[in-house]
Amino acid sequence: MGGKRFRSSPLILSIFIQNILMTFLKIDWAPNEIFLKLGPLSIHWYSVMFIIAFTLGYYIIKKLYINDNKSVELVEPLFIYVVFGTLIGARLGEVFFYNWDYFQNNLIEILLPIKYDPNSSMLFGLIDGYKFVGYRGLASHGATIGIITAMFIYKYKFKYDSVLWIFDRIVIPISIGGMFVRIGNFFNSEIVGIYTNSNFGVVFQNNGEIFPRHPAQLYEAFGYLLLFILLWNIYWKTDLKKHKGFIFGLFLTCLFSIRVLVENVKESQGGFEEALGILSTGQWLSIPFILIGIALMLYSRKQTN
Repeated sequence: MGGKRFRSSPLILSIFIQNILMTFLKIDWAPNEIFLKLGPLSIHWYSVMFIIAFTLGYYIIKKLYINDNKSVELVEPLFIYVVFGTLIGARLGEVFFYNWDYFQNNLIEILLPIKYDPNSSMLFGLIDGYKFVGYRGLASHGATIGIITAMFIYKYKFKYDSVLWIFDRIVIPISIGGMFVRIGNFFNSEIVGIYTNSNFGVVFQNNGEIFPRHPAQLYEAFGYLLLFILLWNIYWKTDLKKHKGFIFGLFLTCLFSIRVLVENVKESQGGFEEALGILSTGQWLSIPFILIGIALMLYSRKQTN
């Protein structure tokens, strides 16, 4: 009898540990998406994450400009260009890359943070049929294109010698900003992962679900945090920043490689993936940026400040 109890003890201990781990590795997620409500106006956690990202980005880029002996007076207009490039590009990316079938019949919703709802009203009943939802549909590939476009305009407006020099600096705060945006997606229970088919994962109860999914938003957020640490250390501890375009190229290569990897455990976001097949829309859109990033790193070896 004693021998049987002794032999069964490791099995019981293993089951006990497994149950404990599964308890901690399974999260029932049902947050209040609203951070603050002021009368008819609701401020969502997603918006708060954007504010944190932009604010932190402003102070990071200011620190970099001071280190590079650039006038800090150039930081505020740079900040404005980045904000508008991000928001406009991300919104248009969502519209044209992922949801044109919807937006072509709801053009007013492209740039206004509202959504058609026959049972709702806005501005104390002055506008019927719409509700305020904030900017929830934003695409990172569109944001990248928007920022690149904005930086070319900014470069010529303020007469920089090289746009690559600007890119090498702004991608450092952008990488950590991406982390906060994905945390905002997590609060919104959007861009979710596929089912894990196990007790591991996150149950997005606000979506009416009962089975765990991969927290794809957090996977990406963690990847972007690591990317920020990498770029930060390269800037401060190496001479690679003297090679114009290297940090920017590394950013593009790493960020969109992270995106390609995480897409494997992410639910489909729609778009043109059914027409092309094999890869998701996000993966197809990421490939050109990865190739551009590699090309920039190779090109940068010939460029110095």
